[in-house]
Amino acid sequence: MLSNDLTSLKGVGPALAKKLEKLGLHIVEDLLFLLPLRYEDRTQLVRIGALEAGQRCLVSGEILLAEVAYRGRRNLLVRISDGSGQLTLRFFHFSRQQQAQFQAGMHVTCFGEVRRGKGAFEMIHPEYRLLREGQDSATNDALTPIYPATEGVQQGRLRYLTDQALHAMQKEPPAELLPEAVTQKLGMPSLADAIRYLHRPPPDADVETLQNGTHACQQRLAFEELLAHYLSLRSLRALAETEDAIALDDGGEQVRGFIDGLPFRLTGAQQRVVDEILADLARAHPMMRLVQGDVGSGKTVVAAIACLKAIACGVQVAIMAPTEILAEQHWRNFCAWFQPLGIEPAWLSGSQKAAARRQALEAIADGGAQLVVGTHALFQEGVAFERLALVVIDEQHRFGVHQRMALRDKGVGAQGHPHQLVMTATPIPRTLAMAAYADLDTSVIDELPPGRQPVTTIAIPSTRRGEIVERVRAAVAEGQQAYWVCPLIGESDVLDYEAAEKSYAMLTEALPELRVGLIHGRMRQVEKDKGMQAFKEGLIQVLVATTVIEVGVDVPNASLMIVENAERMGLSQLHQLRGRVGRGAAQSHCVLLYKGPLGRIAKERLAVLRNTNDGFVVAQRDLELRGPGELLGTRQTGLPDYRVANLVRDAELMPQVQVTAAEIGRSPARAAAIVRRWLGDAGRYGKV
Repeated sequence: MLSNDLTSLKGVGPALAKKLEKLGLHIVEDLLFLLPLRYEDRTQLVRIGALEAGQRCLVSGEILLAEVAYRGRRNLLVRISDGSGQLTLRFFHFSRQQQAQFQAGMHVTCFGEVRRGKGAFEMIHPEYRLLREGQDSATNDALTPIYPATEGVQQGRLRYLTDQALHAMQKEPPAELLPEAVTQKLGMPSLADAIRYLHRPPPDADVETLQNGTHACQQRLAFEELLAHYLSLRSLRALAETEDAIALDDGGEQVRGFIDGLPFRLTGAQQRVVDEILADLARAHPMMRLVQGDVGSGKTVVAAIACLKAIACGVQVAIMAPTEILAEQHWRNFCAWFQPLGIEPAWLSGSQKAAARRQALEAIADGGAQLVVGTHALFQEGVAFERLALVVIDEQHRFGVHQRMALRDKGVGAQGHPHQLVMTATPIPRTLAMAAYADLDTSVIDELPPGRQPVTTIAIPSTRRGEIVERVRAAVAEGQQAYWVCPLIGESDVLDYEAAEKSYAMLTEALPELRVGLIHGRMRQVEKDKGMQAFKEGLIQVLVATTVIEVGVDVPNASLMIVENAERMGLSQLHQLRGRVGRGAAQSHCVLLYKGPLGRIAKERLAVLRNTNDGFVVAQRDLELRGPGELLGTRQTGLPDYRVANLVRDAELMPQVQVTAAEIGRSPARAAAIVRRWLGDAGRYGKV
């Protein structure tokens, strides 16, 4: 029964089945794993005289009157009383038949949110049931579940269908796929007991624990879901171990020469990560490695060494970044490093002119372009590599696994699969990386270049802007330079442009003796480049900019960063901006200007930045405040959401998930069943 199509249930025809597919429901068992988002208490009646605004509750009373009122719009008003007080039910959308139902003297039970009306409490469009003479005001035996919604499927219908699925489960419980030793060790209920409880919690259930997602029954299902995602990613990793790749074991002399020729020495952490990468590249199986490093830790030069190693072995390399600004900065860096070695990096982006794009595509296809830098354009149709053997992806959290795979597939050929190196300057807390990047080996550059001093951060209200202007004047007088950043407000380039223009005009007037420059997103690229170059050369002393300078800018003489409207920005972005200073010998400062009053989360964000420069601490707090979807970019890239599990709340389960995965891995059929139950046959991480 549980494996039957949904059309086997009462009341489900082809049209409804199609709508239910949008909720990921295909067979009867899927309904068991469609868990409520929250619960409502309809197990007891609340006296009308005891109602409070904002309360969602069940009430019952006698209808005193029903009338249509025209107060700006047509309303049906139904006044009821239970002897302790009166309540108005208000309907904006109603039919003539519905109006006729409400007869004075009848009794009605209704559920909704209590609001303050004119002279009395009211409920707007409550759920209701008219009672026949002598019929009791029925209360529910269990808390009422509220399920994820989709158009055309009401909550009552979902409850009716889950009732049928729960009934079927009594005769045919879903398979227990977790080892008994694991459920006993963690004190977990059986799968069937957990499902039954979560769909129909008893009246005495701890609602707060359920709403927080920490009930033992929820943890039982969260554990299995985390395990399914982990097994799915580890299967990708295991698959890579069986695949062939070109062993890139030549070019040692070129790599040593490049490192020796750098104007700085690699840190111990950089050298360690380089050794790990070169060891991976020398194997005849594709590397799948994630490099994490805080702002300014030197990830790009590590990637350059990997690229040179591959090019020295006669193959092609592709470097992909999420934005044109970052991709172009990489292209410029690699040109500076590689052109003296006779290597001409190619450039490919969506905004390229047709002639330049055609020329780049030809060079990529015939192998003339040994190194190609670009954006999403790299994995689009029409891009064909002659011998792609290494893929480097920067700011990897901005790409989904599908997108990583799409670029990797450009290099799949007779000699195997390309190596993959993915990088992020957004440090990922260990438990989150464990869950989200189980298909990758991880390296961490946890050391900043010598001489770097922590940036001092302060947050002050924008009403004290004048003091900060004077601070800029003093810093420039000491030979330093300053950034003045205006964040993108909303999604409008126009607003962004106006904010930067306004600050530029203000600073030009307030500091007439200084050379003030301006960069914003509406400028042509050549203008932005010219302005940035002038700042690097010291021709501009104060640079007013939008968040285009968040990545890819390295001006050691800049020691002061002012960020306007800091309360509007996320922790990771603020941390990235702060990383633009502190790259020289002078003590650097970051000033976060905010407009009050601040909300709780904004206060917490600014406090985190004041208290730490550690990117991993910042990332952990960002994760707690914004959730994993924001930090990993899943909202943009379509990485799967979790139905029950929460990567922040359930982080402590991950070590045991890893242990259990190793045990279940010895039983491929059981592992496949767990993945299929939670992710479906399609394998939402992408199949290869």
